[in-house]
Amino acid sequence: MIELSSICKSFNGREVLKDVSAVFAKGKCTFVIGASGGGKSVLMKCMVGLVTPDSGKVDFDGRSFYGLDYQNKKMLRQEIGMLFQGGALFDSLSVEDNVAFPLRMLSNMNKSELMDRVNFCLKRVNLENVNQLYPSNISGGMKKRVGIARAIAMNPKYLFCDEPNSGLDPLTSRVIDELIVEITEEYGITTVINSHDIKSVFDMGDHIVFIYQGKRLWEGNKSEIQDSGVFELQEFIKASRF
Repeated sequence: MIELSSICKSFNGREVLKDVSAVFAKGKCTFVIGASGGGKSVLMKCMVGLVTPDSGKVDFDGRSFYGLDYQNKKMLRQEIGMLFQGGALFDSLSVEDNVAFPLRMLSNMNKSELMDRVNFCLKRVNLENVNQLYPSNISGGMKKRVGIARAIAMNPKYLFCDEPNSGLDPLTSRVIDELIVEITEEYGITTVINSHDIKSVFDMGDHIVFIYQGKRLWEGNKSEIQDSGVFELQEFIKASRF
């Protein structure tokens, strides 16, 4: 479980996050939704330590991320997997080496153990016999699956996905959605997804956090959205469907 308590963040005097609190449950996919520029990307960066909040707490199963010393913070980061928008693969590395990258950086596996883990992760995302291909040789959907394989390589407890369906056709988007849900449930991961894809939100969102102008304006499950009574949320959902 990840718990946010009163997160605030400003840049050059402009408040981007205003007293945001939320809970992200283990084994569930929680979506953070909202308009571009509303603060959801900054919120995710605060959660993974890429941006330090001005105030507030980020707790990972009771461990206060910003209260940890360097060594314990480093250990916690090893429990975090990231799926970046567009996949963010290294163009100069093969599929195999992209997935192996965090293992070489952060684990003590020998070569045989490392390759077993790489092949397991690729098989788990339904990509076999593509080890020696390069990102330029594979489709957008395959790049996302390689990105997922890399994100789960360290067997993370927490998975962060930034716009996982960006640039994908509807059928490929559905494949990626189903894969993220399967992995979340299978390994009991706490999964946080930033997304504009309302279809994905209604298909796979166990829990939803709506960020509006830096504030958490609403939090609940998808069956409660229509009766939320929050005008800004209703307008966002309506606009996103067209």
